Amino acid sequence: MDFLDKLLFYPLEQLPFYLIALIIAFTVHEFSHAYFANKFGDPTAKLLGRVTLNPAVHFDFLGIVLLLIAGFGWARPVPINRQNFSNPRRMSIIVAAVGPLSNLLLGILGALIYAVLYQTGIIPPEGITKTDQAVHLFFNIFILLNFFLCLFNLVPLPPLDGYRILENALPPRMSAKIQKFEQWSILIFLLIILLPFFQNYTIKPLYDTAYALSSKILDMFILMTGGYRH
Repeated sequence: MDFLDKLLFYPLEQLPFYLIALIIAFTVHEFSHAYFANKFGDPTAKLLGRVTLNPAVHFDFLGIVLLLIAGFGWARPVPINRQNFSNPRRMSIIVAAVGPLSNLLLGILGALIYAVLYQTGIIPPEGITKTDQAVHLFFNIFILLNFFLCLFNLVPLPPLDGYRILENALPPRMSAKIQKFEQWSILIFLLIILLPFFQNYTIKPLYDTAYALSSKILDMFILMTGGYRH
């Protein structure tokens, strides 16, 4: 158990809650990419069975392992042929952006549900029973994780959505220049994973920002529903 605690980024006793939250977050994220790509005229993802909320088709084993041991990771990328879009650049930006947006909306929805349950007394603030404590913990993890995934996916590094947005937003000549750096993306991720120095300037600030955002939104919804958080 001590070995697992040291290996995992998340506390072992909280791991089931993180896994459930990740399944929901990654599934909705990738489904959003696939759904909008299909809506915009590219059937590639649909033909491969990716326009679905079935988690099994969206999971990438390496991405999940890295998320559990390093604090970040990814799902299986949705294949997209931008040439099928009537406006490849604009529609590619939208398809890339809906992934992080879906995580933002999931985080907000989770905060709203938590606030309503909290204020109606369905989950008491004291967390009297283990079930109450588990519900509190799950919602806090779910909200924080979705906000983190939203921010992380907006980082402009390949193969993240932020890079795809930047790649399609830049003029073609500049876009071609940054595409040359795609070959170094795995090395960059390995540096972030293996060296705490890089984590302090990448993963940690994103988590801190996600935590601050989740706390403020939770407090706002709880105040809107007639109370305050203990």
